[in-house]
This record gives sequence, structure tokens and C-alpha cells, in this order.
Amino acid sequence: MTDKYKILFVCLGNICRSPAAEGIMRHMAEREGIGDRLEIDSAGTYAGHRGELPDARMRQAAARRGVTLTHRSRPLCEEDFERFDRIIVMDDMNYENVHRLAPSRELAERIYRMTEFCRRHPHRSYVPDPYYEGREGFELVLDMLEDGCTGLLETLKKEGRI
Repeated sequence: MTDKYKILFVCLGNICRSPAAEGIMRHMAEREGIGDRLEIDSAGTYAGHRGELPDARMRQAAARRGVTLTHRSRPLCEEDFERFDRIIVMDDMNYENVHRLAPSRELAERIYRMTEFCRRHPHRSYVPDPYYEGREGFELVLDMLEDGCTGLLETLKKEGRI
């Protein structure tokens, strides 16, 4: 397998959920010895945090789980639809915004909700934004992202993509 499978995680500002998903997915892939088969990135539908590191509270919560978050925020761009095989969004607002930005219906078929891959949180339809929450909000989001990334890896293996 020569080409890497490319995954882009998207949330609003690209400072909490999507960079955490990127870091968790990268961490899991490296731990399983398949990091070289994946290209993982994240972006936001809002460009106001461009160039910023993830929220310090998210970095601290992820670090407690052994995940380092070093991504710099960037906005989603039209080229991302061509570049990435799967675009995974965190909530319905992200889903709608990303769909509106998709250059074609065919490329819009690459958009998925993170909760589609969750196994331990099947009752949740979206990954909540922890920005205005306390520590528990960040921990819940990380639990959901770990669950979703595990499910995503299982899906990619079943599909023969990695």
C-alpha cells in the first residue's frame, strides 16, 4: 500500500475538538504501528483562531492521557475536499457548514459525523464543544474522541483502507 489514507477532522475554531481528534488518532495509529499509512490533520470552519495552538485546557487534558497536541489552527479550504479521503465533523453545525463549502456533491460524500464511529456513546448525536465547560467537559470530549477514533480505525481496517 503506497498511498496514505487521508483523514481531516473539523470543528468550529480548530482549537479544541478537531485538534484533539487529530492527536488521538495519530497517537492510536502510532501505537498500533500504522502511523505511516495515515495522513491526519484538522481544520476549523471559523478562521478566527488561525495559527493558534489548541486551547490550553484541551492540551492539558490530552497530556494526562499521553497525547500531545501541537497542531496550529487553520481554516478549512476548498482544496481539503480533494486532498482528504474522509472529512469528519464534530457536530451538526460543522456538518452543515462543511457541506456548504463542498465544491461538489461527490466530494460532499466524504463528510461524516464523528459520532458515526462511536461505540460507547451511541446515544450522542454530536461531540459537544467543551470551550465553555469545566474540566468534565474536556474529559467527556476526549472520551468520545477516543471512542470515535477507535471505531474509525476499526472501520478503515474492515474496509481494507489501512
